[in-house]
Amino acid sequence: MEATLSYSETTQEFLEFLKLGKDYRTETLDLLEEGKSRYLADLKINFKNSFESEYLSKKEVALLGVALAVNANNTILREFFKGNAQQESASAEEIAEAVACTSLLSANNVFYRFRHFMNKEKYNEIPARIKMNIMARPVNGKEFFELISLAVSAVNGCEMCVTSHEASLIELGAKEERIFEAVRLASVITSVSKVIY
Repeated sequence: MEATLSYSETTQEFLEFLKLGKDYRTETLDLLEEGKSRYLADLKINFKNSFESEYLSKKEVALLGVALAVNANNTILREFFKGNAQQESASAEEIAEAVACTSLLSANNVFYRFRHFMNKEKYNEIPARIKMNIMARPVNGKEFFELISLAVSAVNGCEMCVTSHEASLIELGAKEERIFEAVRLASVITSVSKVIY
């Protein structure tokens, strides 16, 4: 890779939006730039459009962003969304809960995906023994906790978890458009995390 590779205006605008300096580089970004990939414009637009939602508040987008960035183990995006969450008056407890929800769901997704894959009665009879007390009285409210749970589960590919959380959300009165927006946000953040890290 050339050390003197200069990023296109599109990439520079994207990095500026993410509050990253002009010297920020990743090997993946370099590969896209070297190939003059038009995908960078799509990625920038997809990400920016994620902040405009009729069904999610800016604070909810930011908290979902924290959760999904933590799920992707992406420090840059986690700090970006944490800053946005704080700007939208999210408390330390609310941000911590988004992180805790992601960690819990990562455990649940592995466990319940295994049960689903195996489809064996014996594994369904053995107690999970995974503590989930945080789900009892979530700081962000039950509906939003379920929304984070569904988004993380969708990324982690746990069909049983996605189905269960979607049913809970509908029961709690969530609109399908709101659920769809959360999953769309999850998909976009996951795609950005492959390029910005």
